[in-house]
Amino acid sequence: VLFLQIVHILNMTSAKIVSFLLHPEESLHSLQNRIEFETGISTGNQELLLETGICLDPRKPASQCVIDGVRGWDSYMVYLFDKSKTVYDGPFASRSLSDCVNYIVQDSKIQLPIPQLRKVWAEAVHYVIGLKEDYSRLFQGQRAAMLSLLRYNANLIKMKNNMVSASQQLKAKLEFFHQSIRLDLERYSDQMAYGISSEKMLKAWKEMEEKASQCAQAEDIGYLDEQIMALHTEIVELQKSPYARRQGEVMESLEQRAIDLYKQLKARPPDHAYSDSTDMVKIIVQTVQSQDRVLKELFGHLSKLLGCKQKIIDLLPEIEVALNNIKEADNSVMQMQGKRQREIWHLLKIACTQSSSRSLVSSSLEGTASTPAATWHPQSSSGHSAPHPLSSLAAPEDGENFADMIRENVNYLELFSSILQEVRQEQNSMMVS
Repeated sequence: VLFLQIVHILNMTSAKIVSFLLHPEESLHSLQNRIEFETGISTGNQELLLETGICLDPRKPASQCVIDGVRGWDSYMVYLFDKSKTVYDGPFASRSLSDCVNYIVQDSKIQLPIPQLRKVWAEAVHYVIGLKEDYSRLFQGQRAAMLSLLRYNANLIKMKNNMVSASQQLKAKLEFFHQSIRLDLERYSDQMAYGISSEKMLKAWKEMEEKASQCAQAEDIGYLDEQIMALHTEIVELQKSPYARRQGEVMESLEQRAIDLYKQLKARPPDHAYSDSTDMVKIIVQTVQSQDRVLKELFGHLSKLLGCKQKIIDLLPEIEVALNNIKEADNSVMQMQGKRQREIWHLLKIACTQSSSRSLVSSSLEGTASTPAATWHPQSSSGHSAPHPLSSLAAPEDGENFADMIRENVNYLELFSSILQEVRQEQNSMMVS
């Protein structure tokens, strides 16, 4: 018997307790099937919370429901919620009266012997204490729901901060990209008249600019931010609500009055006197009325908690989608930036190639232009008379030198044409890529 494990589960939808004897190494799924059979709540809609608001881990055995040690093991509760419901409005029936207590409630003025009255009032005191304990358990279930809501809210805030950070980074990258591509387009337009031009590349850059403008839609998370802030404000108000605090003071006071009344009766001698139960019945009725009031407030507040929790559950996938959109837009912007930089460096390579080609042709032309001057060597005047001016005209062999110079220039022209052809081919291949 000492090694038996019993779990008590408070069904928050009906305010009833169901208890189960756990089998050795029983899985949580097996326990949930038994709960479904007893309560009618399907395993998929069951949410089992500990007092700390932590949801039971399906990977661990069902024994996680039972605390270690002996003290308090029989009063430890696991709180069952139905995830398909967000409004718990009852009605919740109070615990039933015993026959003898119901007898005096039906007629409080009936006279009973003191010994018999002691037994009846003892049960009445037990009933009043039970009503207060029922409320205390339900309040603890509401507190577990609040702690669970705060855990969900902490996760929501964490995801929201990640989303805002990613959105700000994307915004900064988009601003940098737009400024860069505008400057590139301006500089490209300035050099088109004397430099390199490509309509295909210009069109691609303008398409990048339009695509970057479309990526800016991903950074717009204002609508989600507003919903999260409104939800956060609602949760704070629920925490501040008086219904979030224990409301059992009246019931505790009635409990103490019932105990004092019983002590007074117990102190009376067990003679043949008779007495009625008017005072005790008043306490019972007031306790039932007080419980009805505080339970109505408790479950109204609990419904608001569960409504906020459901809003968070609905928001989490939307935030996940927004994060994915931001990441995709960020990757797209970085790819476009890298592609444009590669194209700019390719243009620089082509420009350098053209500049080298022009320098080579220019130097070759200057070399050929200086050749005729070098081929003419005037005779020295020392020891000889000055030649006749007509003697400096080209002789027949000089005509062959001019023909060689023309052929050399033609060869350089062909070389220059082939270099230009190669440059055009490289430029076309770049545009295709």
